[in-house]
Amino acid sequence: MNILVIADAQRYEELQEKGLGKNNVQWKTNLEDVLSVKAFDLVIDALFDDRLSNAAIYARNPEVPVLACTVKVSLAETMSHTAFEQGFNIMGCNLLPGFITMPVTEVAVLEETQFSRLDNIMYQLGWEYAVVGDAVGLVTPRVVCMIINEAYLTAEEGTASRHDIDISMKLGTNYPLGPFEWCERIGVKNVYEVLKAVQESANDGRFEVAALLETEYEAI
Repeated sequence: MNILVIADAQRYEELQEKGLGKNNVQWKTNLEDVLSVKAFDLVIDALFDDRLSNAAIYARNPEVPVLACTVKVSLAETMSHTAFEQGFNIMGCNLLPGFITMPVTEVAVLEETQFSRLDNIMYQLGWEYAVVGDAVGLVTPRVVCMIINEAYLTAEEGTASRHDIDISMKLGTNYPLGPFEWCERIGVKNVYEVLKAVQESANDGRFEVAALLETEYEAI
């Protein structure tokens, strides 16, 4: 396959570490720098939920499948805001930093007709995958960001230091990373925006962002 990857340097490095199969890969940091999407058999857009205007370009090229990062937005929401009159070609993935190299990739689809194409794509990439529901935050990012938020609340109260919280979580739960280590890997910006997006989508107070986390986000 000829694959177009839209990603920043960190995510592209993680995609290379994960492996992109025996395919021809072209990397761009901006979709607007691409002359024609039609030249590719697959687009992997790791920046999609930060650049939703890309959806309009994909809608004009329905024959090209797109694996897009849809952690901060759902596929249903994407389709409702963009006219995919000739067919919906986007499949949602968890392509946030820190998650890309995980053994199993979370994927959401909007239409059952996408399953066959998805399976073929993942086979050619050499990726294991699990289909999850189309919801803002998907599954793993939502859970991890909630844990990070709780850790910020704990640090905010002065119950323990960040270092001690990381150590206790790893020892007590056998997690590979502590919540603040996770936050550093994912990025404060992404953690904050995932929590805000889930809170707005679900109208659930459990996702209200800790004041300390919000302060750090605003300082970026």
